[in-house]
Parts: sequence; C-alpha cells; structure tokens
Amino acid sequence: MKPFLFVISFLLIFSTTALSQKPNPDYDSVLVKKLGADQRGMKMYVLVLLKTGPNKSQDSVKISELGASHFRNINKMAAEKKLIVAGPIDKNDHSLRGIFILDVPTIEEAENLINRDLSVKEGIFEAQYFNWYGSAALPEYIPIDNRLRKTIPD
Repeated sequence: MKPFLFVISFLLIFSTTALSQKPNPDYDSVLVKKLGADQRGMKMYVLVLLKTGPNKSQDSVKISELGASHFRNINKMAAEKKLIVAGPIDKNDHSLRGIFILDVPTIEEAENLINRDLSVKEGIFEAQYFNWYGSAALPEYIPIDNRLRKTIPD
C-alpha cells in the first residue's frame, strides 16, 4: 500500500507544480491586442502545403509565366500582411514543394489568396489547407527578415 500512497503523493505534488504559474513581468497588453494573441501568446493561422500538381507541362515559356505569377502572388500576400512565412521544401518522397503560413481567419480566405496564383489555378501546384495554432509573434519576424535581404524582388 505504501507504493500506492507514494505515487498519489507524487502526482499531487507534480500536478500542482505544473499548474502553478506566475505573472509574466514582460507581458505587453498593447502588443497582445495588436497581434491578436490569446492568453498563451498564440493565435490561429492557416498553414498551406504546396504539392506537385497534376499539370506536368514542359513548355518552358508557360512554366516561366506561371513561376512569375507565383512570386507576384507571394509578394502581394506579403504586402497585404497576409503572408507570414513562405518557403520551398527540399526534395522529398511526398511531392511537397513549399509552405505558406497565412495570417487569415479561415481556410476559405486562404484559398482565395492562394488561388490568385496561376501556378495553382493551372495545376502546377496543388494546395492543401490546415488550421494551425502558433505564436502570435510570427508577423513580427517579417520586418526583421526584410532587413536580412541584400536584394529585393521588383
């Protein structure tokens, strides 16, 4: 019976320690409101996975046009402050090509933004959408990221 009491005592001590929290001296309620953070400093985004689509065109002129559309849409979403993170995924066995994290409230809004990209509309890429819960601070990284680039797109 003693091991049982030890386990119960341990669980009670651990659970009260794990649940106890103290106020954060760096808490910034203005920043919380600006970024739309919850009590954990997080919020919902839409994660978009781009996969290789069904269009396997070899027309280099067309592929170039679609690539330009892809990057124009990326720049437009960033200018609209809807795009938080974007980047390609290295070669893999899952046909994954890239990701976006969009600061939008719904998958429907994310679809509207992504479907402006002709490379998605014409099937070079196929998009999959997921609600994703992450740090509300993510939008703050973009101004820093812009300062790291030696050149910028036209």
